[in-house]
Amino acid sequence: MEQIAISKFKATCLAVLERVRKTGQSILVTRFGEPVAQIDPPAPAATSERWLGSMRGSMKILGDIVSPATDPDDWEVLRD
Repeated sequence: MEQIAISKFKATCLAVLERVRKTGQSILVTRFGEPVAQIDPPAPAATSERWLGSMRGSMKILGDIVSPATDPDDWEVLRD
């Protein structure tokens, strides 16, 4: 693990963070030789599946899905 003095880290913070991201290696920030912080690369991003279509193939249609669920003669609104 690479070490860097806190004063140098302060001066080159963005470059150090980019180096950690690119190389995947941790860096230990020290002050007077004592560890102050450790900079680790982020965990790999989880591959997110698209939400739409995620249930595809998991259901089975039984019967008619277009017709009304009840007989239209039972509907009070249609009796007039």
